[in-house]
Amino acid sequence: MNVVRDPIIALATARGRASVGIVRISGPHLVDLIHAICGQALKPRQASLLTFKDRHQEAIDEGLAIYFAAPHSFTGEDVLELQCHGSSSALDLLIDECLYLGKSQGLRLAKPGEFSERAFLNGKMDLAQAEAIADLIDAGSSLAAKSAVKSLKGDFSKKIHGFLDALTELRALTEATLDFPEEEIDFIEQYAVVGRLEKIQNQIKDILRAAKQGAILRDGIQIVLVGQPNVGKSSLLNALAGDEVAIVTPVAGTTRDRLKETIQINGIPLNIVDTAGLRDTSDAVEAIGIERTWQAIEQADVVLHLRDLTSLDDSHVADQALLEEIVGRLEKRVPIRTIWNKLDQNPHVKQATSEDEWGPKDFFISAKTSEGIDHLKENLLKMAGWQPEAEGTIMARKRHIEALNEAQGHIQKALAELAQGAQFIDIAAEEMRLAQEALSTITGEFLPDDLLGKIFSTFCIGK
Repeated sequence: MNVVRDPIIALATARGRASVGIVRISGPHLVDLIHAICGQALKPRQASLLTFKDRHQEAIDEGLAIYFAAPHSFTGEDVLELQCHGSSSALDLLIDECLYLGKSQGLRLAKPGEFSERAFLNGKMDLAQAEAIADLIDAGSSLAAKSAVKSLKGDFSKKIHGFLDALTELRALTEATLDFPEEEIDFIEQYAVVGRLEKIQNQIKDILRAAKQGAILRDGIQIVLVGQPNVGKSSLLNALAGDEVAIVTPVAGTTRDRLKETIQINGIPLNIVDTAGLRDTSDAVEAIGIERTWQAIEQADVVLHLRDLTSLDDSHVADQALLEEIVGRLEKRVPIRTIWNKLDQNPHVKQATSEDEWGPKDFFISAKTSEGIDHLKENLLKMAGWQPEAEGTIMARKRHIEALNEAQGHIQKALAELAQGAQFIDIAAEEMRLAQEALSTITGEFLPDDLLGKIFSTFCIGK
């Protein structure tokens, strides 16, 4: 899709002191603008050492100018990169001067993600690859960065295109049975449409597993610490983080709002949320904190319910009531683990526990001495669904997983319709089309009208 657009400009590197800063301009037919800014014509893909001057011919800085002629550029348009010293003041002066010189051509500041958006619209990459750029920039670990690079190179997109091509062929065979009934050829049976459709379904299941692993890498695991006041939630946060990030006092209600700290275990980000103690209170500020605690619980991937080993009898009824309320409020099924704290004050307690699909249900620790903390950390990843042995992790977003699930649903319906006989073949063909439509939203061939703007608005300016 090649559409004439205003030329745009932005700082492509981070603000702040640096050895190098890059200003990027993209747009159609930049030759005249390049001559105005650089004072000379530039040969494509050759670096030219220049003195960048303002409108009064005073030097702004000295640096390199590189011209990428369309369509051989990141955006598919003419692109000019100005590389100079990383002084924020000099870079701002350079951008202002470019805007002044490019006023007649409509040069303007770029919107967030507009360079990547133009690359997508000009066919330089698909939408999944464009999103991988932002994921690579935001990657919080080496594993996340490697997965984002794979998506940027097109690994994820190739799999999606493979499904689309296979579904196109199966739709054609299915519809041929409808279009040529007089031929008395059952294309569905002759070309094993059902078996091939089941194979696609299983392959999408594999992709979904890999995508869910990628979503963990990208967004991290939300672990929420809950419990009555003064059971040691803030102390546990500090023990997990390895730093004094939360205030710890003997006074109940010290933590009045959510406190979030991100740590990494084996390269996987864990967002640990320390919450206000859950109790009835007349304190307006604490009450707001408790309401935010419930909001955090509803968004949790893992809930750690802290209990105090030094007051088992006194707190038992209240803790059981709290646990029941937590279960009642959760709309999704997530692991809720009981963390028995203050083991240092009750070292002889019987450490009994049972297990479920997520591992041990109980952990005995001392947040003060860090006893049992390593064992808890080892199990946190398993609780949240991380599979270290999984291969082909895909840096996926929520919308990718939703699209894959939707496609799975349509394929399942198509198989069910085919199983009912020839009179339902047309419905099966329509379900295959809907599966294709869902998958096409991942790479951008089919998009709801408002989705593109939402996606690129989350990118940083200059990308």
